[in-house]
Amino acid sequence: MRGRHAVADLKGIFLILCFTGLIFFLPVRSTADAVSATVADFRVENGLFFLELQIDAEAFLSGIELGNVTGNADRANADSYKSLRAMPSVQLEPLVRNFFREWKNALAIEAGGRLELSYEGARIPVVGNPEEPRSTVLLMTAELPPNARSVRVTWPQGAGPVVLRQQGVKAPYTGFLRGGETSPPIPLAGGASMAPKDSFQAHIPVGFGRIFPDGKEQILFMLGLFFLSPRTRPLTVQFGVFSLALAGGLAARLLGSIAVPADILASLVAASVTLVALENVFVRRLHLWRLLAVLAFGALHGIALAGDLDGVGLPPAQLVAAMSGVYVGAELALLTVMAAAFAAVGVWFRRKPWYRGRIAIPASVIIAFIGGFWLVQSFAAA
Repeated sequence: MRGRHAVADLKGIFLILCFTGLIFFLPVRSTADAVSATVADFRVENGLFFLELQIDAEAFLSGIELGNVTGNADRANADSYKSLRAMPSVQLEPLVRNFFREWKNALAIEAGGRLELSYEGARIPVVGNPEEPRSTVLLMTAELPPNARSVRVTWPQGAGPVVLRQQGVKAPYTGFLRGGETSPPIPLAGGASMAPKDSFQAHIPVGFGRIFPDGKEQILFMLGLFFLSPRTRPLTVQFGVFSLALAGGLAARLLGSIAVPADILASLVAASVTLVALENVFVRRLHLWRLLAVLAFGALHGIALAGDLDGVGLPPAQLVAAMSGVYVGAELALLTVMAAAFAAVGVWFRRKPWYRGRIAIPASVIIAFIGGFWLVQSFAAA
């Protein structure tokens, strides 16, 4: 009998150590870490190709990691990034000009042959809140061959994602490219806009990537729901309520009917992780207060998710389809988190009499600690 208890203790300790490791591998998100996604608008006028980039120039200059959708700042270069954010635009402009005159050579645009881009200048906003990214506008031009009918854009590897938007034509193209990806041929005369089905499918990966692996708050919130009870019904009910609220918050924010300041929202989301996990320590069963809390917190997470999409530039003509794709992708990611937790812990231990005391409560305490740490950091950044 003692041997069995010893094995159980070892399993519980191993799980707790795994969750403790999350503290070191889940970066704390703050407004200072936010990086805007790049938006590239292009048009054709009088035989010239015009490309306008709305870009987080400081992120490129500092060399932080741009390989994911949210673009959390690489800690090794965070100090440089923050100092560039605080730099007056008149001092930043020469750095931007020198960098992007070289960087443009990595951007491949083909229209009957590769176009030779010319850097025309940048509009850099004055320093406002250095904790928030500022969007620099770069203008590049190129001469088009007389017989050019379409264009293909290859976004540079390592430059993060870009929203590519065609301007000045009917039924314009809108697409989402990651570093190293190439767009399909885009007719210069227009007519390449996505059908609702295509827009829906194209935005599912965007929603999935917002949660897994980048939505650290949503991942821990899901785990907080998971550790309330070992039974399937409470988990299913909580997940359903959260999903409903997430959809409502996402729609309300994207459709413009509600907005919450970013610093307040970050604090509320961190508090939601902390409170849900702490409640697991004192409560064993699902009750009305828990469901109301999950409903309110789910709406907050939906608003936060929509706020992360501000820089992505969902196509206005297909906003509902694109928003639905983002939501489905996010839901698939949340289901992945739940399935992974169930496979790692639930299948093996949830029916054990020591599950709550040795696994669920210690894991919930650690999740609450991480959420509390985020909450303190959000207050410090405010």
